[in-house]
Amino acid sequence: MKQERSYPRAIVTKKAQAALEAGHPWVYDTELLNWGELEGKIENGSLADVVSEKGKYLGTGFISFNSKIRIRIISRNANDRFDEAFFERRVRYAWEYRKTVMGEDAEACRLIFGEADHFPGLTVDRFGDVLVAQTLSYGMERIKPLLFPLIYRVLTEDGQKIRGIYERNDASIRELEGLEQNKGWFGLEGVPEPQSIPAVIKENGIEYEVDFENGQKTGFFLDQKYNRRAVARIAKGRRVLDCFTNTGSFALNAALGGAERVCGVDISASAVEAARRNAERNNVKNIDFKNEDIFDLLASLDRGGEKCYDFIILDPPAFTKSKKTVESAMRGYKEINYRAMKLLPRGGYLATCSCSHFMREDMFVKMLRAAAADAAVELRQIEARQQAPDHPILWSVPETNYLKFYIFQIV
Repeated sequence: MKQERSYPRAIVTKKAQAALEAGHPWVYDTELLNWGELEGKIENGSLADVVSEKGKYLGTGFISFNSKIRIRIISRNANDRFDEAFFERRVRYAWEYRKTVMGEDAEACRLIFGEADHFPGLTVDRFGDVLVAQTLSYGMERIKPLLFPLIYRVLTEDGQKIRGIYERNDASIRELEGLEQNKGWFGLEGVPEPQSIPAVIKENGIEYEVDFENGQKTGFFLDQKYNRRAVARIAKGRRVLDCFTNTGSFALNAALGGAERVCGVDISASAVEAARRNAERNNVKNIDFKNEDIFDLLASLDRGGEKCYDFIILDPPAFTKSKKTVESAMRGYKEINYRAMKLLPRGGYLATCSCSHFMREDMFVKMLRAAAADAAVELRQIEARQQAPDHPILWSVPETNYLKFYIFQIV
């Protein structure tokens, strides 16, 4: 190390050292060799230097007393000073990256994507003039009084109109960090608290009302932006069934792409109502929405034996959020894909995806092959896609590579 260090030293196993040197930013509780010495001497959410058994500097990160991920690395440079200037540089890097890769689409984008932007445990989405933040690590929670005003300042100094930062900290995963759940506007000095909740964004030429207070996650799924555009290119003249439609984004892209007719289905009544409002907002007439269980619907259509649709879109929620439930998730994914393949005529189209990083791509592909074999169809691949680049994939952090998206023709 090049300078005198003031941070406590966390000594890690050889396994952890190898992972850190390969670029992964997490140290698990079982990989710390001197936790007994550290505990009681440091504050939760404070910084610690991570070193090997031989004293080699491996990085500096935030300590979390309650999480199995005991340390999250934020820097591997021993010369870094973790002051306001450091975090301002990080925010500027993130914003400049979004402007570069998203262009005009940066009006509605993921501004900070956790580990991929070296802000472990922090998500910030931009919906026009509102930023929606979700803080899922103790270290990020501790520095947000410094960090959030910096984010606001960086964007407004660049000419972006931002009326406030809304916190969606109602995720149960916060409890694993010893953090309480809450939501509401973050108080920015000199900025009056906004009075209205909904934000309006435009994506692929379609306007959406984003309920960032009560909608899923931060209110809108931005990661499928360009996958929706890919679906729109194929939808012209087709009868489209959009399963798990949520607020209707795939359905609306298909409808405005020239589909003959679109039906969007979701089990959530509030999501279906939001989808209907979005259709009305965009004056889309060739579309219907149903409040129904997708598994039941696909099974009943299968029993009917009629080929009602020639394009089916499957955009389910994450069926698995841990390694323990991957096998049961595989069965769920296979069932809906098998049913969809059977329902489609020869020459029909299928768009299908998984948003769980625990469902690895090789596993998803294996499931699709099995579903096609059982349905007695062949799959002609048109596109294999991932999340939009505002959700960057950091190759050293496999967890950032989570969205698998395929478009097939049934032959």
